[in-house]
Amino acid sequence: MKFTALRPLGLRHRLIAAFGLVALLVSAVFAASTYVLARGYLLAQRERAVRDQTFADAMFVQRRLETAGADVSAILTAAGPSAESTIVLHWSGQWYSSALNEGREIVPSRMQPLVTGGRSATQRFQGTDGPALAVGVPLPGVGAELYVIAPLEELDGILRLLSGIMLGGAALATAAGAGLGAWASRSVITPLNRVAITTAAIAGGQLDSRLPATLDPDLATIVASFNSMVDTLQRRIERDARLAADVSHELRSPLTTLVGSVDLLNSRREDLHPRSRQALDLVTADLDRFRGLLDNLLELARSDAGLDDGCGEVIDLDQLLRHVLTEAGAESVQVGGVTGVRVVGDKPRIGRMFRNLFENADRHGGGLVAVDVSRTGTDVIIAVDDAGQGVAPEERERIFHRFATGSNGRGSSSGTGLGLSLVAEAAGAHGGAAWCAVAPRGGARFVVRLPAVTS
Repeated sequence: MKFTALRPLGLRHRLIAAFGLVALLVSAVFAASTYVLARGYLLAQRERAVRDQTFADAMFVQRRLETAGADVSAILTAAGPSAESTIVLHWSGQWYSSALNEGREIVPSRMQPLVTGGRSATQRFQGTDGPALAVGVPLPGVGAELYVIAPLEELDGILRLLSGIMLGGAALATAAGAGLGAWASRSVITPLNRVAITTAAIAGGQLDSRLPATLDPDLATIVASFNSMVDTLQRRIERDARLAADVSHELRSPLTTLVGSVDLLNSRREDLHPRSRQALDLVTADLDRFRGLLDNLLELARSDAGLDDGCGEVIDLDQLLRHVLTEAGAESVQVGGVTGVRVVGDKPRIGRMFRNLFENADRHGGGLVAVDVSRTGTDVIIAVDDAGQGVAPEERERIFHRFATGSNGRGSSSGTGLGLSLVAEAAGAHGGAAWCAVAPRGGARFVVRLPAVTS
């Protein structure tokens, strides 16, 4: 048999359970002690009253029995027992009772030897009609024993009612404790939830998120410390991002000079020695790669620093895709699927996103094969297929990380590892997402989802 591990209770449920258990324990102890004390007091009072009445009846009966020719039945009737009590007299070897249908059999057998031996005795027992109290008193002057049997049904009913009240009170106290626990747990969990929500927002890139101010003096220090920590973190991230952006920008000037010089050498490559031309080709390739890397770093830095959040504009997606295909030298690839789709966003950034996808297919996927546009609900799906060997399932998420490159089977490994990370960040910044799948033709399919303009 397979056993599944029990799911541990959450903090809120543990607090509710703790308050409920404490309330149950306190109320149970209070109810039990109250019941025991009340029961002892009521039984003691009842025994005292029955014993006093028995001794009074014993003196009366003994005086009457000392009179010659006494009528025992008349004496027991004159003793005046209560309507519930029964008087039983043992005298001269005979048993007499104030009740017609009860006699010696209702006297507890354990009491008789004690009373016969000259000692008074009291005993509670369970009779045929319910609980009862028996008090026996010897009458040595006349050689008799007097027993009074008093029912305890009324007292037993009172005790049952009291126990029911105590149990109900314990249940109400437990429920009240659980309710107090729910209120207390809400007071504890709510600040934690606010911290969790704010932390998730900060982790998602919303560095301006802060905890709201509170009037609770116990939480004010925590809130202030948390917000101060986030302020410091935001300033450091923005400072580092601006530094990277400034450095990348400053590198553009010498890079432009290098590009111009290499272009000049390429214009006169026919005058160069073959080995010099080979070296020039290597420099040109590395310079192109360096320029692409610098452009990507600049875009990442501006994005991290919040400098690349342009105003949203309505973009004709078909026109944008065709324009980017032309820039990427893939004019022969047609945009398939639905037409007339529009999106809202930063047009240059979305353009760079698709250009990175097209260049990734050309450099690492054996060439761009197809671009397909489809609609799903309020979103538009853009699928970019290549002719490569595809991406292994375990790498489909990793390749969107910064500086992550695919395996050697994905074509060239000379990429910077930033293009696809820029695609994922640009899609996320516009309320969408990007992922990798398998193309119908067997290559890799890179999919971008963006919110579409519905009107």
